[in-house]
Amino acid sequence: MPNLGYIVLLVFAVILLISAIKVVREYDRLVIFRLGRLSGVKGPGLIFIIPIIDQVKLVTTRIQVFDVQPQDLLTKDNVSVQVNAVIYFRVLDPDRAVVAAENYFQATIQIAQTTLRAVVGETTLQTLLDELANVNSRLQEIIDEHTDAWGVKVSTVEIKHVDLTPELKRVMAAEAEADREAKAKVRHAKGELEAAKELIEAAEIMEPHPISLTLRYLQTLKEVAAENNSTTLFPIPIDLFEVFLKGNKKQ
Repeated sequence: MPNLGYIVLLVFAVILLISAIKVVREYDRLVIFRLGRLSGVKGPGLIFIIPIIDQVKLVTTRIQVFDVQPQDLLTKDNVSVQVNAVIYFRVLDPDRAVVAAENYFQATIQIAQTTLRAVVGETTLQTLLDELANVNSRLQEIIDEHTDAWGVKVSTVEIKHVDLTPELKRVMAAEAEADREAKAKVRHAKGELEAAKELIEAAEIMEPHPISLTLRYLQTLKEVAAENNSTTLFPIPIDLFEVFLKGNKKQ
């Protein structure tokens, strides 16, 4: 029986020794509480703790990624959109992450969702589509300001998709089409104006020389006659024959 007691004590001592040894990986930190009080943060490497007296919490310092699920939001100009985002964050102070927040991961996600709703609600649809980088920067700044008290650093917040309702897509498509048509008409009108100016300038140059108008007329007639697939009736003004009539009179 005494031998059995020694064996039990030996086994118990081995179990205590094993439980006192902790191996912490490079990207993890061990937050130690001794008799309920924060004792410190240790790691990485081989760590020894006091069994039963010490309680530990393992915290990763790697960048964590969370995909914020699509949310139905209302913009400042009362447009309903569905927005989802992705957030990148990491723990800088493991002791604060454990002490200040019951669950720093869930707390960060919740503040990200509420901030996304608030920022989109203060932004017009056009700004949300055209200045997405500025909106992302504002989201990151606001969320990081809240999570700083928990020892969590938010490095990046990116809005991945802004989905519009089918009705709004049709309205925007019609508006874009109307805008393109208006621009095309303006360009066409400018082209007509430039052409008119050129014609006026050409007419002023040809006015002192009537023969140039005749030559231009004949050249146009030649170009039209080169088309063999149709018959073209081309009226010839009587004024064209004045040159020949004057020539005959001189003879």
